[in-house]
Amino acid sequence: MEIYHFIGIKGTGMSALAQILADSGEQVQGSDIEKYIFTQDALEDKNIPILSFSEDNIKEGLTIIAGNAFNEDHEEIKKAKELGLPFYRYHEFLGEWINQYTSIAVTGAHGKTSTTGLLAHVLDKACPISYLIGDGTGKGAEDSEYYVFEACEYRRHFLAYKPDYAIMTNVDFDHPDYFKDVDDVFESFQQMADNVKKGIVACGDDEYLQSIQAKVPVLYYGLNDSNDFCAKNIQVAGNGTKFDVFVRNNYYDTFQINAFGDHNILNALAVITICHYEDFTASQIKEIVSFKGVKRRFSEKQVDNQVLIDDYAHHPKEVEATIEAARKKYPEKEIVAIFQPHTYSRTKTFMNEFGEALSEADAIYLCDIFGSARESQANLTINDLKQLINQSELLKLDNIHLLENHQNSVLVFMGAGDIQKYQEAYEKSLK
Repeated sequence: MEIYHFIGIKGTGMSALAQILADSGEQVQGSDIEKYIFTQDALEDKNIPILSFSEDNIKEGLTIIAGNAFNEDHEEIKKAKELGLPFYRYHEFLGEWINQYTSIAVTGAHGKTSTTGLLAHVLDKACPISYLIGDGTGKGAEDSEYYVFEACEYRRHFLAYKPDYAIMTNVDFDHPDYFKDVDDVFESFQQMADNVKKGIVACGDDEYLQSIQAKVPVLYYGLNDSNDFCAKNIQVAGNGTKFDVFVRNNYYDTFQINAFGDHNILNALAVITICHYEDFTASQIKEIVSFKGVKRRFSEKQVDNQVLIDDYAHHPKEVEATIEAARKKYPEKEIVAIFQPHTYSRTKTFMNEFGEALSEADAIYLCDIFGSARESQANLTINDLKQLINQSELLKLDNIHLLENHQNSVLVFMGAGDIQKYQEAYEKSLK
């Protein structure tokens, strides 16, 4: 029997894909670093073997799926090439696997993971589906009708996919280690649009997506009246947000989500649009209210009289949206931002924008920059960002007790690196 071996199985996309193959009846194993990463919990629950990196793991009879973070000189990749084993990069394999289903790719500079999770949640309640979410969550079903997956624009990897549908949440300049500018990013989304086979659902409030050219129908959603699907009469309701949806200016139905902030309304509108187009009923789509969120996206817990929020926000727009959501949910509380920049290139490119976004909080703590394995350290430190932000303080593990000064506050831990270790250290200090 064919065995799939994942090189870097703890990566968020890799972990999810491994789970999907295992659920679909395939034999799966993988290798990675020995350090604990949260994505391994789901793999262990499904009894998927996780080995330490070693060329001895690579043997005849394996089909190799390698994570994009690993270069050709990685010991396992070199051995696989020597043995002439079937070899795929993550996005190459995914591009072939999705052809068995009605596939829906979710892409965009921001909101991909949350939108993928919300769409998977709604469809999973209605019919057999498979899904791959960028927080390491994956599920396969042999009788799946739909395959919902997150499609990342980094290094144009999403051009390996030819999906039936694509949801495009927004176009923004990010990954400055690869893209030259926002026009370069837009060009990649235009190339992606050319690959879509049945239809595109795009945010019409985004000026770049308004210009997308496609051979298939494009449905626009947003808060502006000019969109095909528009949210109006938005109000905070209980532990979330309620709004009316109009389809081409005709009232369709009223929906509620268990979240706050315009970005979450837009994510919900994307899901409502694609589901309406695929003839799901309003009552089926209303399952959006039971969605509990994805990992590391506004994940909350109460500790004593403080609310602690863990969020993946690592771009200025995401930082701004996360602080806005915290402010809307807790209007009476002080909002404290604890931010760890992710990659030197992104920090350097968006230094001023990070300063402006973080200034929306009532108090600001900055953690050391989390560098990436794919870049060398720039001539940059967290002090460069601190100088831009009045009254910000540097936070380290040995002065984590400073957060105790903010009683009855909301502490928002943000970053795509290992910001969780600061939250964990703070929680331990309280005990």
